[in-house]
Amino acid sequence: MFTPVRSRVRTAVLALSAAMALAFGATATTGAAAAPAPTKQGPTSVAYVEVNNNSMLNVGKYTLANGGGNVFDVAVIFAANINYDTGAKAATLYFNENVQHVLDNAATQIRPLQQQGIKVVLSVLGNHQGAGFANFPSQQAASTFAKQLSDSVARYGLDGIDFDDEYAEYGNNGTGQPNASSFVYLVSALRANMPDKIISLYNIGPAASRLSYGGVDVSSKFDYAWNPYYGSWQVPGIALPKSKLSPAAVEIGRTSQSTAADLARRTVGEGYGVYLTYNLDGADRSADVSAFTRELYGSDAVYAP
Repeated sequence: MFTPVRSRVRTAVLALSAAMALAFGATATTGAAAAPAPTKQGPTSVAYVEVNNNSMLNVGKYTLANGGGNVFDVAVIFAANINYDTGAKAATLYFNENVQHVLDNAATQIRPLQQQGIKVVLSVLGNHQGAGFANFPSQQAASTFAKQLSDSVARYGLDGIDFDDEYAEYGNNGTGQPNASSFVYLVSALRANMPDKIISLYNIGPAASRLSYGGVDVSSKFDYAWNPYYGSWQVPGIALPKSKLSPAAVEIGRTSQSTAADLARRTVGEGYGVYLTYNLDGADRSADVSAFTRELYGSDAVYAP
């Protein structure tokens, strides 16, 4: 088994301010006018971007040599945090300064991707404070956090939320251990709040194995789920059709081109509909990207600085 290497988002600043809500009221929807992106045939490609170090705009710099379609269909902002407010004894959504910068500058950091036809999703990650998706003490607590998530999607004109249940360190600050109901309540409330947005699952941690409670199974409420172990093949353990799953996971620049190609070939050969990549940076990665686009789409990738 491969261990995921993911930078932690540590510096916490509260994201939900009234001033920002006013400032972004005019850009709370994603439907900016733009020419439709050329279509392509093949799996959905996903790119996580560590915004502490890299620009979201890198995702839009790759197109297919044959036909000009976007290489990447979904760009993931990595990452916001689920933090714990010890005074209120409640989970709180926080953005570090780099995530906040992307959101504050949505007009230049997010809208250009959306205008190309690329969906932009916000990943939410634990932050060592004991708060996680799997230990809300009540349905109301889960619903309150779900509203913070959906309010942020609306405020910043995002296309959805990605759940990554790592680094929560359940039990810190007197928080509870994972329970059976928490994630079911959270996902159910979030889907009710944003029925037409993306909800995706980075298939790791206690939440990922707690998808059913009280006769409710939230598996079908997810749009996508993917393998969290880079350089490997692992089918996510969730009851979704193959078209919504990525058993392949690669870290661009670290997973070898031959492995990336093999995983892409297997994705197509076994009929899966998603291909996950992580850590797209600002370098020209067209050789690494072409290694999998040749197998997924029958075309090299072109990089435009």
